[in-house]
Amino acid sequence: MNSRLSVRLSRLLNMIPYFIAHPGISAAEAAADLGVTSKQLMSDLNQLWMCGLPGYGPGDLIDLSFSEESIEVTFSAGIDRPLRLTSTEATALLVALRSIVDMPGMVDPTAAHAAIAKIESAIVGGSAAEPDHSRVPPPEAPAVATVRSALARQRALRLVYYSASRDVVTERVVDPIRIVLVDNMSYLQAWCRQAEGVRLFRFDRIEAATELDEPARPPSHATEESAALDLFQDDPAVPLARLRIHGDYAWVLDQYPMHRVAVNADGSLEATMRFATLDWMARLLLGFGAGVTVLGPAELVAAVRERSNAALAAYAAAGFEEAG
Repeated sequence: MNSRLSVRLSRLLNMIPYFIAHPGISAAEAAADLGVTSKQLMSDLNQLWMCGLPGYGPGDLIDLSFSEESIEVTFSAGIDRPLRLTSTEATALLVALRSIVDMPGMVDPTAAHAAIAKIESAIVGGSAAEPDHSRVPPPEAPAVATVRSALARQRALRLVYYSASRDVVTERVVDPIRIVLVDNMSYLQAWCRQAEGVRLFRFDRIEAATELDEPARPPSHATEESAALDLFQDDPAVPLARLRIHGDYAWVLDQYPMHRVAVNADGSLEATMRFATLDWMARLLLGFGAGVTVLGPAELVAAVRERSNAALAAYAAAGFEEAG
């Protein structure tokens, strides 16, 4: 919920300068530029009417004139004025920029490093510190640059992608929607034509990307704001594992796409996890040893038992040969 509110707040704060720069733009054009539906745009505009300066009366709140045909800002409440950062604010902004610039796809690294240099120069005017001009920004990976370009130009993409859940490399055509940050990892959110659903593609697993000469056409329901937060969709077509996790292994819930469903009296946890292939899931679970027990489905229980018995037999055979 907090992530969703922060996304909307960022969009609202950017709307006023945008509409000042595009007076009279239609709702449909603005919605396309801002990456939202016309319905969401109108909701945001109505929200802006209640934002502004202390006093909360005429001359304090943001004022707009808007309809489906035309949107104009009649009072900006100062949001269009250049920011004057304090030293503390500038330092916080530098920390944030340096953090996000290392996350693939989130920002144009050249522009981000230029902004960092400007802020550092401004800080130098009020302190003895010197900006670091020696740092050369690392080159952006070609696939990442291609994805950002296609998103900006609203073009479809062909991706070569490593799927960790299936341990395979696949090729698919997608319609980009937006770039999102989840648990300090950057993802491309897109409509996957192969899966016929919204999927998130982790940038560090995109091996290659090609911008296609056709517009991106994600279904309207796929572009809803709430879809940006669905990292692992509960697809009923994908098998669901039921697991019992020892209390000392609770950390696996943070490392894998598991959903906790119960806490037992002995401190163990019960959770579920979608998986694509029995082979991959069985290998994953065997790596946890006695820390994770498979409760279902039956075919996964059998696969784990079979692999476990085969491993024990191999150890026994090795021990027998050594003894002989």
